[in-house]
Amino acid sequence: MPKGGRKGCHKGRVRQYTSPEELDAQAQAEEQKASEEDEQEESGDGVSGDPKKEKKSLDSGESDDEDDDYQQKRKAVEGLIDIEKPKRVAQTTKKVTQLDLDGPKELSRREREEIEKQKAKERYMKMHLAGKTEQAKADLARPAIIRKQREEAARKKERKAKDDATLSEKRMQSLSLKK
Repeated sequence: MPKGGRKGCHKGRVRQYTSPEELDAQAQAEEQKASEEDEQEESGDGVSGDPKKEKKSLDSGESDDEDDDYQQKRKAVEGLIDIEKPKRVAQTTKKVTQLDLDGPKELSRREREEIEKQKAKERYMKMHLAGKTEQAKADLARPAIIRKQREEAARKKERKAKDDATLSEKRMQSLSLKK
């Protein structure tokens, strides 16, 4: 047994399937229920019914079936009250002749940000090449420091060479004097 006792897991459970006969029976029951409702509406005075549905039934029998399908798809109170959504914008299609290609094109936020980023990068590179940024100043100062260090090292080398030369001359003279 796993630690902590038996946990509820969806795997390995016994599954129950609905047989096709039960599905057919449910479908027939729904159809009967719908047909009974239609009969009640037709036998009624029409006072409690939908006025739009009554008009459609008077106009043509063919559109009545389509309206029934539409009424079944509607939920709750939608069938009773026609509500127009104020925030919903009706999409209109434009013809090619109506399109304004010469007018200014509006950019998306991402496109605007990308353009601003490129412009900022270009400004920075111009300032950098002119030597006005801190990084450019540091980059220009570094070679100057290295140049100074090398000059100092060269001077020390020359002094050491001169000192070595004078020492060797003194040794030679001292050796020549001893003879």
